[in-house]
Amino acid sequence: MLYDPTERRIRSFVTRAGRLSTAQARAFEEFGPQFLVEYSKAPLDFDAAFGRKAPVVLEIGFGMGDTTAHIARAMPEKNFLGVEVHTPGVGSLLKQIGEQGITNLRLIQHDAVEVLRDMIPDGSLAGVHIFFPDPWHKARHNKRRLIQGPFVAGLCAKLAPGGYIHLATDWEDYAVQMLEVLSSEPALQNTAAGYADKPSYRPLTKFENRGIKLGHGVWDLVFTKR
Repeated sequence: MLYDPTERRIRSFVTRAGRLSTAQARAFEEFGPQFLVEYSKAPLDFDAAFGRKAPVVLEIGFGMGDTTAHIARAMPEKNFLGVEVHTPGVGSLLKQIGEQGITNLRLIQHDAVEVLRDMIPDGSLAGVHIFFPDPWHKARHNKRRLIQGPFVAGLCAKLAPGGYIHLATDWEDYAVQMLEVLSSEPALQNTAAGYADKPSYRPLTKFENRGIKLGHGVWDLVFTKR
């Protein structure tokens, strides 16, 4: 089960308003028709959406898209499907797609919980990336965090055998929760003794690099499906 059908169900995002820059608006017009996939309550045909057959990696919450664009360029042999609700972020990544000539990336602007439930076929994903999700700092809000048992179980159902989940956070409390939740999922096995070394494909963001210089920690977790 990926979600609670009541109004209090977990969502994969906090709605954030934002104005589109002229360049982002232009990117929607120029590149949206080719690279944006409309949300639908029907399984997505990956081969048709990407125009080829290749392993698919899903990224949930790509922000402004810099990391997503970097990884897609670095792994041309894979297809990447990014899900984000923040309109300026989607516009920013569409702009990068156009400027950098990225062809193996498609975007869905919608709640990722519903995208997973309705559009991602079971056993179809080679991997899932969730980098720096909202940590919900106050303890009473921890139940709103995305990485919880039912959600992770739902992710596992969408992974192919041997597929992986890669999480990263710069909040230690959330890192502890992530490790507990993933370790408790019987379908997953940890690739490390605890937290993983940062995989080479994930670049350091400017924000992350600044935090590391200030002594802040960053925790990566990489688990694979049994």
